[in-house]
Amino acid sequence: MALLTIARMGNPVLRAMAQPIADPTDPDLARLAADMIDTMIDAPGVGLAAPQIDVSRRIVVFRVPADRGEGESVATTVLINPVIEPLDGGMELGWEGCLSIPGLRGLVPRHSRIRYRGVGLDGQPIEREASGFHARVVQHETDHLDGVLYIDRMDDLKLLTFIEEAHHITEARNG
Repeated sequence: MALLTIARMGNPVLRAMAQPIADPTDPDLARLAADMIDTMIDAPGVGLAAPQIDVSRRIVVFRVPADRGEGESVATTVLINPVIEPLDGGMELGWEGCLSIPGLRGLVPRHSRIRYRGVGLDGQPIEREASGFHARVVQHETDHLDGVLYIDRMDDLKLLTFIEEAHHITEARNG
């Protein structure tokens, strides 16, 4: 497999609507997904969307390690043409970073519970409910397919910080 170059904020592909995928069983798509997974793990990250590697297609890969998912782990998943449905009006603030915006973190509001649908590389439907970190990762990666970066979702840019300085915001918020 190949490690791919990650597009950084400013690259126009990150602000464009990605194109739907007609044939999820295309062998070229399987190779792309494998390269995306290798790139995500090497970065290291928990998710990667095709626009982040300069491919304007509606495919994301993600995983939820047990230590990040409040005890829940989700194996590496390839999700094609994803659709998200919020399950309630609840929103939660949580820290997010992005491989396309290295070195920064921000407190981002996200739906606390979602249902997501899409298809896998075998063409079979995938439908799951998610909450917490799992829901956050899926929303973050799916946003990339619509040209949205996490900073666009932030209500207050005072909550955007360099990773090394994030403790100041956390300490101030926890009083």
